[in-house]
Amino acid sequence: MPLIVPVLDDRSFEDLFLELRNRIPVYTPEWTDHHDSDVGITLLQLFAYLGEGLQFRFNQIPEATHVAFLKLLDLPLRPARAARALLRFESKQAAGVRLYMGDQVKAGKVLFTLTQELTVWPLDCVAVARRSLLTEQELAQPGKVGEFIAALDAGVRSAVQASVDAVKLAQGNDETVAPYETVTMGSDGLGAAIDFSNTVDQCAWIAVLAPKEPAIAPALLADPVQGLKRIAGQRLPLSIGFSPKAWFPSIDEAPACGHEAPSLAWQASLAQSKADGSVDYRTVRVAGDTTQGFTCEGTVQLELPADLAILGVPAAPAGLAGTGNFPPELDDDRAQRLWFWLRVWRSDGSRIGEVQLLTLNATSCEQVVAAAAQLLGTGTGQPDQAYQLADAPVVLDDRYPVEVQVEEQGVWTDWLRVENFDASGPGDPHFAVDAEAGTVRFGARAPQLGERIRVNRYHTSRGDAGNVPPQSIDKLGATLPSPVPPAPLRRPQMPPGVKLTNPLRAYGGLDSESMDAALRRIPTELRRNWRAVCQDDFASLAKETPGLELARAECLPLFHAPSRERKPGCVSVIVWPARDPQHPDSPLPDAWELAQVCAWLDRWRLVTTELYVIPPTYRRIAVAVSVKVREGYGLDAVRDWVDVLLRQYLAPLPPYGPDGRGWPLGRRVLARELEGAAMQVEGVEYIESLRLDFATPGANGQPETWSSTEVLKIADWEVPALAAVTVVDDLTPLPAPGTGVAPPPTRPPVAVPAPREEC
Repeated sequence: MPLIVPVLDDRSFEDLFLELRNRIPVYTPEWTDHHDSDVGITLLQLFAYLGEGLQFRFNQIPEATHVAFLKLLDLPLRPARAARALLRFESKQAAGVRLYMGDQVKAGKVLFTLTQELTVWPLDCVAVARRSLLTEQELAQPGKVGEFIAALDAGVRSAVQASVDAVKLAQGNDETVAPYETVTMGSDGLGAAIDFSNTVDQCAWIAVLAPKEPAIAPALLADPVQGLKRIAGQRLPLSIGFSPKAWFPSIDEAPACGHEAPSLAWQASLAQSKADGSVDYRTVRVAGDTTQGFTCEGTVQLELPADLAILGVPAAPAGLAGTGNFPPELDDDRAQRLWFWLRVWRSDGSRIGEVQLLTLNATSCEQVVAAAAQLLGTGTGQPDQAYQLADAPVVLDDRYPVEVQVEEQGVWTDWLRVENFDASGPGDPHFAVDAEAGTVRFGARAPQLGERIRVNRYHTSRGDAGNVPPQSIDKLGATLPSPVPPAPLRRPQMPPGVKLTNPLRAYGGLDSESMDAALRRIPTELRRNWRAVCQDDFASLAKETPGLELARAECLPLFHAPSRERKPGCVSVIVWPARDPQHPDSPLPDAWELAQVCAWLDRWRLVTTELYVIPPTYRRIAVAVSVKVREGYGLDAVRDWVDVLLRQYLAPLPPYGPDGRGWPLGRRVLARELEGAAMQVEGVEYIESLRLDFATPGANGQPETWSSTEVLKIADWEVPALAAVTVVDDLTPLPAPGTGVAPPPTRPPVAVPAPREEC
């Protein structure tokens, strides 16, 4: 919406006078002379004049002043943010189906636009991890592998021992082998996530399979060139979609801003073995990678070798299948459809973490819709002309430009979009766009009288409405001409044999900024001038990270997060997400959110600033309180209200906490302070006793221990996390420290089936 100054009362002098005069017959019917010469009418005119002056002052409220400042400073409301999603396609056409950047897909009535080109092939895949059954420390212990094999069942033990003997014989040495188990994940993204951090080879394996259709699979496996109807020597492009499982790094695992993403190394297995019988692999060219080395959701574009016939899986010698460089084995019907294997690893030696989706025929889309060309109007020759677009809010992005043309002397001329007119001269053909309001404005140089103005292209988004659930995007909309030539023809219907869906939820969509939020950011906008220098600059800029909704951000100057020490030039920013279903009471940002904030702040920091974006560190506490309940109040109701109030008082997010901004960083927790908070509950006569417990993490995997204190001092980068609240009456003794934090220990449960009753 545009910045409109609110008017609380818009009545003029005439309106007030007419309203007063019209009340004369109602209250004083004997008053019949309503002419200006009457003294009473003169008094009413005086009251109307005074009332108009009061209304003028009444409308000059602080909100109106702030809105005027926003307009004066050229600070419009922020527009909606487009949601993003990862799509997976399926096709039965052997020649493949070509989709272009700009094609539209639908989730009900919500339209999405493809951001990448894609060729959908009749192929399937399955991701495989060779998960190690022993840790690195156990593998280094002599005889540990032998003990592990000896503990297996007889049938499994003989097969494993045969493979171990075959490996040692083939290698000609007696090196220790690494036993592993094969873990598979389907390509639909509906199965459990796979952890590639504890594999024996640091690799992720992808089996490329022929489709289940009997009309395609045999021909493809026999002759891939003819089966896929490819021209000999033409490379086959593959698009692999990747999405990591959300993980919440600690303060030690959060990387420094500005670090380079790791690169990926890809290889494809060849059908012909080497001379020594081992498997041969061919390096696969990476045409594009939006996953940043398998660290965030995106796609990897691969180009297979020109000769597709060389790809395949050679037969392994007896006992060597799945060992060494030989790919893992598939023990189900998918082994009959196996074409070749892809293996990928990070070249810097780091390991790929947990993955929730790894699939073929994937591409990305955004909830962005292209608007039709429009004629905005004709120029007036006056400065500061503004014209309304048909659709709003507008997406301002380099990938989605706003193209405006003005007809100058019969020729349509392109004008340049700028953020503001600060650097624009009187002869520069510049225009600015208020994305939230959907208006086009012209500066010092304006369209002259009679010159027509048109907009050829711009895009809009529906914000939060684009965050659709999984399996919602299932239809292909009208295919629009691609901005990159050659432009495809329009396809109003889905090509035959093509299916699509979004295996995961769409994310990142945000609605337009509210007026209250815009008014609150006026002081920070004036102070920082889009540079992160002071402590408040980092915190306010972090909360404005595009595509994220953060509830709180705090800056720790001179704090070096990895060492927990004060160092010159270091700045650490702690962020809290607005929503975290996995940790509702102590929210944590995941790795993707930290990376987004890090990339955003990296644009505004000084070159000499070493910046860290870290999650909050929580100190687990528990509170046990004994209360005296007033007569007429129930213990259960008082207990619930004390629990709620203490949780709100110790909450890390606003509008809770001691001052309504969340619990301050590093502020110590006092037992007597919590007593005062509990006394605010109606129905509490007095606090009999209150105990504050805190947890100390155990070393070497040992369970945490709980202790009591009156004053809990926490570090400058920590906040308390309330693990449990126990409320009892004044006659019941307080339980032991740590009670209610975890279920009590018990023996391992064993299910006993109940006998079925029969008549």
